[in-house]
Amino acid sequence: MSLILEVPSGFMDLTFDSICTFPLASDLFTLAIHTSSPVVALGLASGHVQLQRLPSLPSSPSLKAKAKAPSTNGHGTIETVWRTRRHRGSCRSLVFSADGDHLLTAGTDGILKVASTDTGEVTAKIAVPSDPSGAPDSPTLLHTLSPQTLLLATDSSALHLFDLRSDSTFISPRPQQTHHPHYDFVSSLAPLAPSDTSTSGSCRQWLSTGGSTIAITDIRKGVVYESDDFEEELLSSTVLGGAESGKIIAGGEKGFLRMWDGCIKGVINGKEKRLYVRKGECLDVLCPVPQEVVEDDMVAVGLGDGTVSFTRTGKRPGVISHVRHHDLEGVSALGFDPDGRLITGGGNTVKVWEKNTEISDGEASLIDDDQEESDEMEDGNGVVSRANGHEASEEESSDEEKPKRKKRKRNKARGRHNNNHILAFKGLD
Repeated sequence: MSLILEVPSGFMDLTFDSICTFPLASDLFTLAIHTSSPVVALGLASGHVQLQRLPSLPSSPSLKAKAKAPSTNGHGTIETVWRTRRHRGSCRSLVFSADGDHLLTAGTDGILKVASTDTGEVTAKIAVPSDPSGAPDSPTLLHTLSPQTLLLATDSSALHLFDLRSDSTFISPRPQQTHHPHYDFVSSLAPLAPSDTSTSGSCRQWLSTGGSTIAITDIRKGVVYESDDFEEELLSSTVLGGAESGKIIAGGEKGFLRMWDGCIKGVINGKEKRLYVRKGECLDVLCPVPQEVVEDDMVAVGLGDGTVSFTRTGKRPGVISHVRHHDLEGVSALGFDPDGRLITGGGNTVKVWEKNTEISDGEASLIDDDQEESDEMEDGNGVVSRANGHEASEEESSDEEKPKRKKRKRNKARGRHNNNHILAFKGLD
């Protein structure tokens, strides 16, 4: 049984101003943000990977770690640290190691590479395992579950676990485990925080969406939970708070969030609650809003219509405000850097947003079964910022792949696989 939540009005708006627009010539497939420095890695359809450094804010703890920050007021130029053609074909996914010292990338050439974050120099590479028929199996997602564990999802619905040494310079040539938590490719991954009784303090379980189901997988026990068929394509997921006391959230193609009150022993707990963001619109990406930005439980939702909706999920839930990333292209990547700035990617553009501290009273925007929100949303005045950088040399050819939208017609039978379902991030070069 599901509960449809109604949203009261009279909230204080959470708004962001666009402070930089970074135009790109090649489609963006993926984006990763460093956990402790204002650094963003971009994976492109052309096979290029590039590292961008944002200006640091005066109060940023990253200033001490990076003495050569290009700015101390947060409004300088975006520096290109390095850029290289890393893969033959598209760079499908990338992720920083747990310590941030290395960047892991995977491409349609079937190669997983580990490189230095500072220089871009490759330190290790292995082949992505083939699908059951022996054909190449392109990657869809990378995720560092812990300093020792790397998750790699592929088009064939496989989810591989690799042993990643703590210094990030060595990765095992073969996966230690392989699971198939879904009948279709894995569209999103979200780690479940360790329980209060955990002695290691490391994540050992993760939530995933794929096709029209949700699953929970345990590093020791394998797949421990599989949901029923939700009759819609699930595209994104996230977890707020701890696994048992937090909130599990998933977004799909129908425009509403599905929410549960955590999980107990690997089983999702409580009744499903639904919260409309925009009826009939794809919710392509979810990202928790940091507590440093807003104290309430809130997620930023990237939609297929090019907007980002800030949605409260705790008490008095509802859509609080919106920003528009693009008029024509959907939001395919978003996140927050260590300084609390919002970074969005989609189309041929990456934008950097800063929280507007001059907040005025406003009413929450609610999209319900009988109402659609206007497409007229104000876009911040972004300043185009380009900067000089150096390009690391890695001579590889590229067959550029066009990212596809996640939303697909649900006409696939269980067990069939479709290769046209990648995480689409358009535009950055």
